[in-house]
Amino acid sequence: MRTARFIGSWLAGVIALTLAVTLFAQWLGFVLDSSLAAAPMPLLLGMAFGVNLFAWSLVGAARLGDDSVRGLRARRSSRGGHRRLARRRAASADPADPAEAVAAAGDDRVLVRSHAAPGAGGGTGTADPALGAGTAEATGAEPEPESPEPGPPAARAAGPEHINLAVVIPAHNEEPVIDAAITSALRLFDRWDIYVVSDSSGDATADIAAETGVNVLELLTNRGKAGAIDAVVDEFGLTDNYEGVVMLDADTELDSAYVEGARRQLADPGVAAVAGFVVAEWKPEQRTVVGRMISAYRDRLYWLLQYLMRFGQTWRYSSVTFIVPGFASVYRTRALEAIDINPKGLVIEDFNMTFEVHHKRLGRISMNSDTKAYCQDPFTMGDYIKQVRRWTLGFWQTVRRHGIWPSLFWFALFFYILEVMVVSVLLLATALLAVFSLAAPTTGGAVLEIGAYAEAYGAVSAVLPLTTILVGLFVPDYILTCVLATVRRRPSYLVYGLFFLPMRIIDAYLTLRTAPQAWTTRSDGRWQSPTRESGVL
Repeated sequence: MRTARFIGSWLAGVIALTLAVTLFAQWLGFVLDSSLAAAPMPLLLGMAFGVNLFAWSLVGAARLGDDSVRGLRARRSSRGGHRRLARRRAASADPADPAEAVAAAGDDRVLVRSHAAPGAGGGTGTADPALGAGTAEATGAEPEPESPEPGPPAARAAGPEHINLAVVIPAHNEEPVIDAAITSALRLFDRWDIYVVSDSSGDATADIAAETGVNVLELLTNRGKAGAIDAVVDEFGLTDNYEGVVMLDADTELDSAYVEGARRQLADPGVAAVAGFVVAEWKPEQRTVVGRMISAYRDRLYWLLQYLMRFGQTWRYSSVTFIVPGFASVYRTRALEAIDINPKGLVIEDFNMTFEVHHKRLGRISMNSDTKAYCQDPFTMGDYIKQVRRWTLGFWQTVRRHGIWPSLFWFALFFYILEVMVVSVLLLATALLAVFSLAAPTTGGAVLEIGAYAEAYGAVSAVLPLTTILVGLFVPDYILTCVLATVRRRPSYLVYGLFFLPMRIIDAYLTLRTAPQAWTTRSDGRWQSPTRESGVL
């Protein structure tokens, strides 16, 4: 059975690659032989691929060469470096030193469950209902046995493998998925380093989290994701007791190599934040046709943005990415202390936190494929539209809040915004022209008897006939889908890919609609829980 699946997956890849090559050859032949005006074709190609994507792909290629050279140098010097490190550790070790103490928990925290633990600053293993009646709620969990206490950060051995990390999981009504997210984190972290904050959930989110033995804080008032993160960081003193904080969404599961990759990137002292490498979960048996189409579309979008754009934007010589995705990111605590996590008026937090890093010059942002995490995308079109609207509104609100300042970051961001706005307008205009032109063939030419329509149809067809729209816009877009179907070896993408261009048009509409709203809408950041399915991987 396994052999049949292996052969089938590779056969699917070959079919998708063959289709991609065939379409490209036909498209190129049409472009070269076409007697149509040449002007629309470059414009349509720019709409299909994007100038920013092409430019940052070139930067990414330069980074790939730079990383290869640096990796080779690191391997050559690793032997001597390991020997020197071992000698330093032996010389500095003091077996009699009892300075492995953790700061005691403050008197003002009431928790669902908390542990006195290595590296953790919060939690005594008890809860006092008389304290903090306005912010948190205790559920009477039994105190956990105390764990051995570690040395203070200054006493720990150097090296990326010794960078201690806390995991923060903000959640609101995440009963179907919270257990999977915690289980994923427990494979990589000790339970006392995991902090779940249930933001006024109306379901069993906090109870399920408490049963896993991790630290749990339950807020009685709905503060939103940013407010929940701010609260749990403050309650447990995470910036005082950890070198990095992992922000993990409740519907996200970490790859087994995530922690190693994050620590390796944080080993560079200039790195302020590590962006998680998002992978769309693929469980078609649990989704409707619409849900599978959304997941496939997101998979293509993530692949293009991360490999062809953000990889170049996070090179050590550029560092201009405008988003550290909030689903699975790591912030160095010295940078987190300077970030205003929960300013008023924003619908989401991740764009703002990224802009804070750039605006306050806290360090650079790093991203690599060794920090993969798997996210659950929307299951329904309604949830998809709500999510995209929140994302785009949050982006524009962040631009409004921070304004413009002289920097390489804003230089790159300006051209990105310019392209997004122009392409969005052109996509919508092209879609309207296509619908307008389709009226003639779909009605058997009946509408051509209307004089005004016939005159307009002739003018549109002379500049942008349906054939040009199909070949110049749809075919290049679909070729990208064929490439991804080859990489993923998923032939179903060839079917779902037929609807990716309409999905892009929806995205374009939401981008344009939310841009002016960012200057008129003040958001409270409260949660909007979508439909969830238990289990992600």
